[in-house]
Amino acid sequence: MSTWSAVPLRNLVVNILKKRHGVALDDELLRALKKELGGEPSEAELNSALMQLEINGIIHVSQITKTRRRIEMIAEGSEFLAVDED
Repeated sequence: MSTWSAVPLRNLVVNILKKRHGVALDDELLRALKKELGGEPSEAELNSALMQLEINGIIHVSQITKTRRRIEMIAEGSEFLAVDED
C-alpha cells in the first residue's frame, strides 16, 4: 500500500470484522481492504496490523491451512487462551 490513508489499517481491519459479524478469512479481509483503500496493503503491513491487534487482545488469528488464516474478533470481557493455558 503505497498511498497514505487517514484511517490506520488496524482500525479498518476492526471495522471490516464488525461488518462481517467478527469473522473473516484472510483473503476476504484483503478484498475488503482493497475496496476500502483503493489498493492492497502489503503482506508485511497486514501482518503487522494483525499482530498488533492480536497482542492487544482484540482479535485472534488461527491458521486453517498452510496459506489461509481465520481472523476473528474476541468478545469484550473475554480472553483467548491457547492450548494448555489455564
